Amino acid sequence: MSKPDKKLFLIDAFALIFRAHFALSKNPSINSKGQDTGAILGFMNSMLEVIKKEKPTHLAVCFDRPEPTFRHEEFVEYKAQREAAPEGVVFAVPYIKNILAGWGIPVLEMPGYEADDVVGTVAKKAAKSGYEVYMMTLDKDYAQLVDENLYFYKLSTFGRGTVIYDIPKTLEKWEIERVDQVRDLLGLWGDASDNIPGIPGIGEKTAKKLIAQYDTIENLIAHSHELKGKQKENVENFGEQGLLSKRLATIVTDVPIEYNLEDLIYNEPDKEKVMPIFEELEFRALAKRVFGEDTSAPTTPKSADTNQMSLFGGASSNAEEIVEEVIEKGPIQTIDTTPHDYHLIDTPELRASLISFLSKQTEFCFDTETTSLDTIEAELVGIAFSYYKGEAYYVPVPVDQKETQAIVDEFKEVFANEKISKIGQNLKYDIQILRKYNTPVAGPIFDTMLAHYLIDPETRHNMDILAENYLNYEPVSIESLIGKKGVKQGTMRDVDPAEVKEYAGEDADVTYQLKTLLEKEIKEKGFDKLLTDVEIPLVHVLSDMEYEGVRIDVDALKVMSDELQELSLEAQTKVFEIAGQEFNLASPKQLGEILFDKLKLVDKPKKTKTGQYATGEEILTKLAYEHDIANKILEFREYQKLKSTYVDALPKMVSGIDGRVHTDYRQTVAATGRLSSNNPNLQNIPVRTEKGREIRKAFIPRDENHILLSADYSQIELRIMAEFAQDESMLDAFKNGRDIHSTTASKVFKVPLDEVTSDHRRQAKAVNFGIIYGISAFGLSQNLSIPRKEAAAIIDEYFVEFPAIKTCMDSMINKAREFEYAETILGRKRLLRDINSRNATIRGFAERNAINAPIQGSAADMIKVAMINIHKWMKEEKVKSKMILQVHDELIFDVHKSELALFEEKVPEFMKTAIKMDVPMEIGMGVGQNWLEAH
Repeated sequence: MSKPDKKLFLIDAFALIFRAHFALSKNPSINSKGQDTGAILGFMNSMLEVIKKEKPTHLAVCFDRPEPTFRHEEFVEYKAQREAAPEGVVFAVPYIKNILAGWGIPVLEMPGYEADDVVGTVAKKAAKSGYEVYMMTLDKDYAQLVDENLYFYKLSTFGRGTVIYDIPKTLEKWEIERVDQVRDLLGLWGDASDNIPGIPGIGEKTAKKLIAQYDTIENLIAHSHELKGKQKENVENFGEQGLLSKRLATIVTDVPIEYNLEDLIYNEPDKEKVMPIFEELEFRALAKRVFGEDTSAPTTPKSADTNQMSLFGGASSNAEEIVEEVIEKGPIQTIDTTPHDYHLIDTPELRASLISFLSKQTEFCFDTETTSLDTIEAELVGIAFSYYKGEAYYVPVPVDQKETQAIVDEFKEVFANEKISKIGQNLKYDIQILRKYNTPVAGPIFDTMLAHYLIDPETRHNMDILAENYLNYEPVSIESLIGKKGVKQGTMRDVDPAEVKEYAGEDADVTYQLKTLLEKEIKEKGFDKLLTDVEIPLVHVLSDMEYEGVRIDVDALKVMSDELQELSLEAQTKVFEIAGQEFNLASPKQLGEILFDKLKLVDKPKKTKTGQYATGEEILTKLAYEHDIANKILEFREYQKLKSTYVDALPKMVSGIDGRVHTDYRQTVAATGRLSSNNPNLQNIPVRTEKGREIRKAFIPRDENHILLSADYSQIELRIMAEFAQDESMLDAFKNGRDIHSTTASKVFKVPLDEVTSDHRRQAKAVNFGIIYGISAFGLSQNLSIPRKEAAAIIDEYFVEFPAIKTCMDSMINKAREFEYAETILGRKRLLRDINSRNATIRGFAERNAINAPIQGSAADMIKVAMINIHKWMKEEKVKSKMILQVHDELIFDVHKSELALFEEKVPEFMKTAIKMDVPMEIGMGVGQNWLEAH
């Protein structure tokens, strides 16, 4: 069957733009005007390559619009985790659109929809109209659109070849029977990049297995009674979330966009229109490539001292060459193209020989292979070692845990040797696994994930990414190892150890090689002290905390769940009474019709891009001041969220092994240096509402001999701001123990301290904390419900009374403009590449971070150092008590009652002296039979 004569390429613009930008993030391409042109060059090179190689007859480029889409209306957290686009991307978009206009290549976009939807709509229509259609992108979601004459043209990355997916290849790749089942898979395992939640506990492998058995999510939910254990619970409890995720992942193919397929015919570029843009951007090599001649004289390069150099990468002397080198870099190396020598160590004699060699090394890298990512549930499958580039040794262990323990015991001596440095990627996990086998990891450690986090905190730090960036190497994927072998998800027990040897050995080998490069970069950039004194010691602290976990009062949560259910029904009943009818409160469409068509609460209600009434929290909060129905709807939503997200979810996270909840603390998520926690996320447990705070009642001591102790830094960020600014008024207030908010109110509102009212103090508190986050007059007016002019006057008066604060803030911004980063007291750095942006909104965001990042980051460093010092003291004193939780600026201890007085004395002492400052730290202490009482 012959292919159609018409060949249409639909390009996902931002896929190419972001790909180019991040490919050059370590070495941005800067022209003589100081403009970052890498994203434009990368986009153009990719497009030219396709035009040259594929020779499309028709071509169009599809862009996302800045407005919210229908997905944001249905799920407010959709893509909510994404930060503002980098300056290089923002700068690139208008230039790319102008180049495309001069070229005569149509730009397609539609408010309320994503580029995916526009591509899907045009692609489906074109394929049905006899075109051969290629969707050019990096986004795996496009696989759901593949059809006859309709292909997913997956862009290459890091030198890997482009992959073109037709129907058979798509079915093989995703292990499905129909292309549209891609949506079901995405609905089950979610998509972290888009903040699509999926169903907890279901990853890619399990999703494929379930869809193979049940065909769709809908059918899976209908047959959830056939499932077992945790999986059954998750599907029953989070089935609706899975269906929502499927809807969010579904690409729309009926976007109401006006276009004509014949208008997409590809034409050669108009030199008179395109060349001036190339000249402005100094794209001499690109102009020669497009038009076949060098049309402009070389521009005199900037001197070294005026190039945009920064801690995180210098300027390019030849931007275009570097763009082509990075994006077209290749071919990427793999295990098949790289000399290596990986050994299977599966006899007592071989193990003894390996142990002998390891004991003679100054350092070695190791990596554990296990049955689960959950350290409490996981069992060891094997350990890989490497201490020389290209070599690795894999030690498999049997299923029988007694036999496994015996083998691990053989290696205990080398792991416990304090003279040998241990290297790994995410060593906290490996340390906890070995701890289960009574094997401590002693001596210096080097964690490649933590090292890269300090070097570039806002990018990804997994081993595959690091291998690609630093070694031009693509490691073996676990999918290729266990994908079709019928292995339990996350395990390699049923895989031949000879095959596991390649995967595990490579992990150890690659990590060992990364250590050499990252260690050098850490020293060059001055992060060695922060790594060795803070982040590395913290690994052992967090490992112990996670291992201990916290006891949960499941019965109390059951009572709370019933109460919340009753309160939800009461709020719902009240809403129905006011509305005069029953309706689906979870339906934005029905809710909007009740509020604005029937009750007519406002004259001109706001609508979404899809034509529905907007009924989000912001809208309802404004209405709640005047309309009780809005207040009751907010109550209903709060009760429902507390019940589903926390009260009903926490009991399901209790370990069957020790009856406690074990959160996973992550050091490499927040760019500020703050810790984050996962499963459960303790940072998000509500504190603002009475019902939200009650959840803390369920966190209790391990037994009757223990009690919970809470120690909380008081106003730590304000105190750090006072330290940075050295403001005399603030320093005096803190040193003399005066209430800082009352002191601020007295100065700003010009009243004696003893005449400060509660309203004065409330407003001063809002200003004190708002200043740290760069609050505007508009923001303060919204927070305090006062006129904007009055809010502006308060801020102005604040800076008059605290001039050193204003001077300090200006200094922070100016320093950030010069160096393009902000720095904490201990030298942690936050990249601020957009601080000199010409876009006021983006620049403003970076300026706020220039002020906030040093303060938040210093607070993060302070509690980390306190944790390290307390943990060291507890080990030395061999106390019975345990440090079990860290939430924001608070530490929680499970204290043996006989040691309570000791901890009440020592914990505040360590917290106050973690980082030496002029400003005294104040520690709030509390004790109780549950976290709420203690807090």
